[in-house]
Amino acid sequence: MNQKDLKRYKKILEDSKVALLESAKKTLVEESSFDTDDLPDEIDQASSEYAQSMVFRLRDREKFLLQKIEKALQRIEDGSFGVCERCEEDISPKRLEARPVTTLCIRCKEEQEKKERSYG
Repeated sequence: MNQKDLKRYKKILEDSKVALLESAKKTLVEESSFDTDDLPDEIDQASSEYAQSMVFRLRDREKFLLQKIEKALQRIEDGSFGVCERCEEDISPKRLEARPVTTLCIRCKEEQEKKERSYG
């Protein structure tokens, strides 16, 4: 992979990282606190707690994505970005455009998903 492409992928990954971190800050400021005294009854309180729980689950998924972004950035630095970790073939540019954090080419990913479905 040439340096121009690596720089482009690095920028995409860094922009995604910044967006995730800004979203997490927003959650801490706006959504993570609520006063149970403001809720008139138990149903409203339960609904609010459920919504807050969903937000935290989404943030948990974003934390996992952030780790993947960090690993992808590290692969750019060490020269292994864009190479399938299973078959060691180049990952297609289309796949990297769609999912720059990927570590598997499309063929290996399909095989992995097929195995996972068979275990079911």
